[in-house]
Amino acid sequence: MTLRLNAGRLLLPSLVVMAAGLVAVSYQPATSAPVAAPLAAGAAQPEAVVLVPHRAIYDLKLSKSSGSRGIQAVRGRIVYDFSGNACDGYELNFRQVSELDSGQGKVALSDLRSVTWEDGAAKNFRFNSENKLDDKQDGAVEGAAQRNASDVAIDLRKPKNRKFTVPVNAVFPTDHMRRILVAAREGKTILEFPVYDGSETGEKLYNTLTVIGRAIEPGQKPVTDAGAKTPELAKLSRWPVTISYFEKKDDKTEQTGEQTPVYAITFELYENGISRGLILDYNDFTIVGEMSSLEMKKEKPCK
Repeated sequence: MTLRLNAGRLLLPSLVVMAAGLVAVSYQPATSAPVAAPLAAGAAQPEAVVLVPHRAIYDLKLSKSSGSRGIQAVRGRIVYDFSGNACDGYELNFRQVSELDSGQGKVALSDLRSVTWEDGAAKNFRFNSENKLDDKQDGAVEGAAQRNASDVAIDLRKPKNRKFTVPVNAVFPTDHMRRILVAAREGKTILEFPVYDGSETGEKLYNTLTVIGRAIEPGQKPVTDAGAKTPELAKLSRWPVTISYFEKKDDKTEQTGEQTPVYAITFELYENGISRGLILDYNDFTIVGEMSSLEMKKEKPCK
């Protein structure tokens, strides 16, 4: 999962889910660690990863704040309802309600609702979201993306009609998560992909740098959140994961290797696709998200 901060509101588009020091890292291709090379969509061994249907709730609060934004407090909740399989595709119903207190009586309430669908072959992606700020409509995005032989075609219907393309190596959110899990199982520590998720106005493409830590084996570092009440998770390995998001720049700027992430997210990722222990770093303030509820939904096997 991924969180956005845009125009003073918190947004989490479909995906699902960094130590604070990583925010200052420059965006450079890694050369000293095993790297998962960009592959054609659908070629990242999706059969090796089974993402389980589940409904998780994360409670959000401010961890630290500094800099010019002056965030005094954050309270909120994420409801993350994931279903589907590799045959029928994956659907995510997502809602995030966030209250940001900037001090001096200035409190903003953001309510984001999003529904996305992605097919198991990572060729088609649909997205529909709307946001309210202080109970007033504050943006809606709707569209679809289709992967072709040479590019990914975007058909945007809201906030305005627009057709455009992004590079064929751009990945969609669920496919990104599967690739992270495949790489983690293979002992790889670095992934670099552009990601298209239909967020903000639907026109953004982000470069991402994913750092995968050493596996936490079953029985190591017992959890104290809602995952502790889920026996299935106790049998699974999980990995610390950090994803840093960078604005997509022109080729010359990117080649200099001197970019700072827009934001970064850290979490622990179970091998079935469930995330816990969220840390959302926006450079000058950090939010943590604790999984307060987890419901394992009935799996529908592929026919």
